[in-house]
Amino acid sequence: MAKLPIREFDKVKVVADNRRAYYEYFVEEKFEAGIELQGTEVKSLRTGEGSIAESYAMVEDEEVFLVNSNIPQYAKGSWMNHEPRRRRRLLLRKREIAKLHGAITRQGLTLIPLSLYFNGAGKAKVELALAKGKKAHDKREAVKERDWKREQGRLLRQHG
Repeated sequence: MAKLPIREFDKVKVVADNRRAYYEYFVEEKFEAGIELQGTEVKSLRTGEGSIAESYAMVEDEEVFLVNSNIPQYAKGSWMNHEPRRRRRLLLRKREIAKLHGAITRQGLTLIPLSLYFNGAGKAKVELALAKGKKAHDKREAVKERDWKREQGRLLRQHG
């Protein structure tokens, strides 16, 4: 079976990246989802603050939620400031939600955020991935391959 190319999305300003995701997981498929934010959360994200390093997404009652993401309180906010680690609803089409739910329950995949960014229209988006967890030997193999690529680059610069 031929693998489909993984889509790239219009990322104008990246706020947060989950850099360990490619080390911890095999990424199967990517999705772009809107994120339901409160006013001060948007302001905080526009200043470049936010983290999705320890977060994950879950499907619950035909809705998708981003859990454990951290958007710090806006510094100039008032008593109307938001809760930094609250669950945030992700905006996806029903067909996409059904596909994600099926993949999570049947195939045992995990739904992880790869990046949090603003697109060309100025909307906050989350890049989600259906991923399969790597075992320890897979991680060691990835480290070996990365080190070998780095060594190849050095050798080519020296002798090329």
